[in-house]
Order: sequence, then structure tokens, then C-alpha cells
Amino acid sequence: MDLLLQTAGSLVAILALVGLAWWMKLGGTPRLDSEEAVRRAAGEVVDGFAPVAESRDVAGRAALARDAAGRIMVIKRHGNRFAGRILGPDAAARLWRDQGSTGLEVDCGEARFGKVFLDLPDAQAWAVAINRVDRPQDA
Repeated sequence: MDLLLQTAGSLVAILALVGLAWWMKLGGTPRLDSEEAVRRAAGEVVDGFAPVAESRDVAGRAALARDAAGRIMVIKRHGNRFAGRILGPDAAARLWRDQGSTGLEVDCGEARFGKVFLDLPDAQAWAVAINRVDRPQDA
């Protein structure tokens, strides 16, 4: 009987904590759903990174940002925060098509970061820019 009461009490306490977290709007799934959200995330990833151009995944899971120096950053959701990398010469981008939409697969060249898939309206332009990062240009 004591074990049953102890279990019931623990369950009530857990449900109370869940309710409190919900009421306080803690946790949740962050989204990159605005220019400001992308700017904030980019600034958190690399202090001082100030995007002059950005493009967000339709679902708000990832984004690309370019600063005034021409550096391109890929940002993705990692848990309830965002992680990102400034792309270098090892980065590669590939277009993919799925049910009428064109997306972009970005590989920053770092296996631990993984590939990032973005459903973007301007995927082709970003693919060209990413595939030219730090590569010799034609004179």
C-alpha cells in the first residue's frame, strides 16, 4: 500500500511540474520564422556575425545567412537551440526536388555537424554561392 501511495504521489508531482512548465511556456521547439530570428541565431553561433542576406527553411528548422564579408553560415536546430557553421572550401551544396518543391542539401564538410536539408524558394542561388565559397574565381 505504501508503494502505491508513493508511486501515485510521484506521478502527481511529475504532472504538476509538466503543467507548470507548460504554463510558463518553457521548452518547446524554436523556429527560424523571421529575419530577426535568423539574425539572433547567427549572432549566437558566431559573435558579431551580422547577416545582410538570409533565407529560411519553409518549416523554420534551418536557415542560411550571408554577412557583408561574403561569409555564408548554415544554421540548424539542435535540440531546443540552434547550431551553425561558417562554410569553407570543404562545403558543398546539392539541389533536390520533392513533390514540386526544390530544396537544398548543405554539407559543411564536418561529419559531426552533418548535412542540413532546407526547403528554400531560392535554393539554386544559394547552391551556386555555397559551391563557390573560397574557390578561385575566373578572371
